[in-house]
Amino acid sequence: MGNCLIKNLEDLQSGFRELKVTGEEEKEDPSDFVLWKPKKEGEPYWESPWCDGRPGWHIECSVMSKKYLGDQIDIHAGGEDLIFPHHENEIAQSEAANGKEFAKYWMHNAFLNIDNRKMSKSLGNFFTVRDISEKYDLQVLRFFMLSAHYRSPLNFSADLMESSKNGLDRILTAVDKLKSLEASAKTEGLLETEDKNQVNALVEKYEAAMDDDFNTADAISAIFELVKVSNSTTDEESSLEYVTLLKNTIEKLCDILGIITEKEEVILAEEIEAMIAARQQARKDKDFALADEIRGKLLDQGIVLEDTREGVKWKRV
Repeated sequence: MGNCLIKNLEDLQSGFRELKVTGEEEKEDPSDFVLWKPKKEGEPYWESPWCDGRPGWHIECSVMSKKYLGDQIDIHAGGEDLIFPHHENEIAQSEAANGKEFAKYWMHNAFLNIDNRKMSKSLGNFFTVRDISEKYDLQVLRFFMLSAHYRSPLNFSADLMESSKNGLDRILTAVDKLKSLEASAKTEGLLETEDKNQVNALVEKYEAAMDDDFNTADAISAIFELVKVSNSTTDEESSLEYVTLLKNTIEKLCDILGIITEKEEVILAEEIEAMIAARQQARKDKDFALADEIRGKLLDQGIVLEDTREGVKWKRV
């Protein structure tokens, strides 16, 4: 999982930008990065043995890491765009200062694309998590992101989100079925060795995927196989021990990934707007009981309404 790059110094020099930052012209080598920047007029600064100024971007991270985590850390993560120069420079300065390997493992995630195009404000296809939450349950978003390896580019689209929703529902429905069977299952009957071995084999497949550079895509595949086993081998005649083993196993593996196996009905933005419109119409019709009932239903879903001069506003709480 190490991500060290070899850079050609001539290439770096040929694309070197005009030196505009105060103090950069004083470098011994133009390829050196700045550890301490002299102050500019009007900027915050600190006194130092070198001059009044502030830390360079790269040194900030090394210092925070050393202060709160120590001279060496187990895992350092970040976007693949930070490999050079930021992470390379963190390594150089931290290892020079501390005399030991800076980080044992590096995990760099790839970018998120929107409908096969890189997400950017200039293209007008930039979304925040808050934006997405107005259309999709964030559990679906989490499941969608886990369905690809973190080092692979991820393409966001309505079709893929719908597919992720269906996949997550499949798991949640299987867990609900197992819970119902557990409540009514016969207590007699031993757990068959063959059944236990099949479940254990899929747990081992899951663990092997997670040990393979955090391959969540293959890990979820193992969960789906457990769901398939559950759907095809459990019914009202199944033993309590077998049903409980499947339920607990699926829930445990989902919990590791942060997947909540409790089914939750999440109201979407368009549904909220429709209910607000119905409430407005009820108020026009002087049916205040219905208007209060709609407001109460929204509140039960964690949606608070605020009547303003510009109209009705809502927020999640």
